[in-house]
Amino acid sequence: MTWTPVALPRAVARSRLGRAAAALLLVVGGLGGWWLAAGDRTDYPHGEIGFATGVQRGVYDRYGQLLRTYLHTAMPGAELRLDSSQGSIDNLDRVASGRDAFAIATADAVASYRGDGKDRLRGIARLYDDYLQLVVPADSKVQRAADLKGLRVGVGQSRSGVLLVTKRLLTSAGLDPDQDVAAANLGVGEAADQLRSGQLDAFFWSGGLPTSALTDLSEQFAIRIVPLGDLAETVGHGEGGGADAYRAATIPADAYPKARPAATAVATLAVPNLLITRDDVDPALVQRMTQAVIDSRDSIGNEVHAAQVVDLRTAVYTDPLALHEGARRYYLSAKP
Repeated sequence: MTWTPVALPRAVARSRLGRAAAALLLVVGGLGGWWLAAGDRTDYPHGEIGFATGVQRGVYDRYGQLLRTYLHTAMPGAELRLDSSQGSIDNLDRVASGRDAFAIATADAVASYRGDGKDRLRGIARLYDDYLQLVVPADSKVQRAADLKGLRVGVGQSRSGVLLVTKRLLTSAGLDPDQDVAAANLGVGEAADQLRSGQLDAFFWSGGLPTSALTDLSEQFAIRIVPLGDLAETVGHGEGGGADAYRAATIPADAYPKARPAATAVATLAVPNLLITRDDVDPALVQRMTQAVIDSRDSIGNEVHAAQVVDLRTAVYTDPLALHEGARRYYLSAKP
């Protein structure tokens, strides 16, 4: 049977067209008009874009390097300027003050942040989790965090998320972070060097798995990762903003194959990392950046294994930050 279109009377056609247009406007209104904005602004601002990373030899630093390389092709004309920093709290300061447009920060640091411009911070994507890692020489007598009393301990730089979670963990272990350990404010690279040379007895690091500085250290010097899982619940119910961001986690046995004892998983705690920006950063730029972060997962994940878990289904959960408008547009456009 052949279907033959039938011409409608003009009045009926106009009526049906009007109803269809009204329905379409309702749909657009429900989506916040994102596709109209995207259609009107398919381009994005070109030029240099500030991106705060972290300490050298850390995961933030390597992730930023690989993302910059990816953007050369994915976003021609946009040049990512990588700014080293002390870590999450420093990054929040940089974005809130306008020194950088983008940065990575842990969810606990975001929740506890009280700096100027806090209300202007926005989320782009949940990336991967940082794992708290307590590193000691393989023959150390330290078996748990409480054993650090009186020792020389690297606790992270003064504006880092490492220091934030380290202080909370030491407190949960019954230690005064300012009195019971000889604290050294060091980045992961410096801490690894000083542990190897005997200047430190232990150091804390909070980062994605594996962290290259720890991999390198384990290949040159016998180390052990101390279990911290017994404190996960206590830290997660502690005082201060962001305590509920922590979860019990396990460092897989193959994260650091050279660490002692070999093939041993280690219980610890983890906290999510967020890609952040500011509310006045151009929505078209943020939309393209969000897409690049999701699309680059496999290529970046080949070198930064933590990035392999970046996923469209979970990236949208940027609590405690509201999504930036540009990120919201991308997630709506990518929604199945």
